[in-house]
Amino acid sequence: MPRKTAGVPELSLKSYTDGGADARSAFKEALFEGFKHYGFIILKDHGISHDLLSRAYRLSAAFFAHTAEEKAAFVQPDGQRGYTPFGKEHAKDSQHPDLKEFWHVGREFEYDSPLENIYPRNFWPETPTGFRETFLALYDALEDAGLVMLEALAHSLAAPDDYFRQMATDGNSILRLLHYPPIPDDAHPDCIRAAAHEDINLITILVAAEGGGLELLDRNGDWLAIDTDPENLIVDAGDMLARITNGVIPATTHRVVNPSGPNVSRYSMPFFMHPHPDAILSCMESCKQDRVRYPDIRADDFLRQRLREIGLVG
Repeated sequence: MPRKTAGVPELSLKSYTDGGADARSAFKEALFEGFKHYGFIILKDHGISHDLLSRAYRLSAAFFAHTAEEKAAFVQPDGQRGYTPFGKEHAKDSQHPDLKEFWHVGREFEYDSPLENIYPRNFWPETPTGFRETFLALYDALEDAGLVMLEALAHSLAAPDDYFRQMATDGNSILRLLHYPPIPDDAHPDCIRAAAHEDINLITILVAAEGGGLELLDRNGDWLAIDTDPENLIVDAGDMLARITNGVIPATTHRVVNPSGPNVSRYSMPFFMHPHPDAILSCMESCKQDRVRYPDIRADDFLRQRLREIGLVG
């Protein structure tokens, strides 16, 4: 497919959910093109309320304003839920830690659900008030948007509409609340807020950050800044999607650079959309071409492998 846009495409999710046949077809084509040629798209008209997004940013900032000792009470051994301290995570193959701290929210089930014990438990701070309710609501809203996008993407890969929905329903998706504090005076000169990396999962849905710095490495090898309206979503393709499409949709390298202006905090909220643990990451029929580049692997095994590589598990 030839490239039709001169930059990361901006798409309206409403044109797919509420549009006619032509609008839906155009959305599918533009989504595939954006992922194939840039690895990123910008999504507007996604239905997530301004109030929810504003409240989420306010509560995220309030939590990270707690003392190091207060936040440390929520550190978990595997880093998959709760709090991860500043400087713990690093990009794959990087020798230097990223200049960030974060909080993970995972899926929750009803108490008597047979699925309740599949995933680690969430941990919730008592303050700020409304933290749990707000971020569970945001988790659900971002997942809904992600499932719609994956449904639209399936068409371009000659797969049934529910191909990704079956894979991602009850998946191990994670909402990450990210805080990049002001750069410390004693930071290593090679440390940046998030070193160049690719995401592990199928797709990542990023609530546009409060503060710039996000850059993608385009197919020509140039770094391209990604800025958009704060109510839009930024979506990128991860390693799992690259793996099952045999590289037809590559995972795109991206980073968050240190501020060039005032040395202030930056906040963002990526939603990492994962399959369920037993899903097999296997090359899609339409993408096999001359050879299959990656062997089949269980989704949870691939995740654990990558978590070790970035320092979150031993």
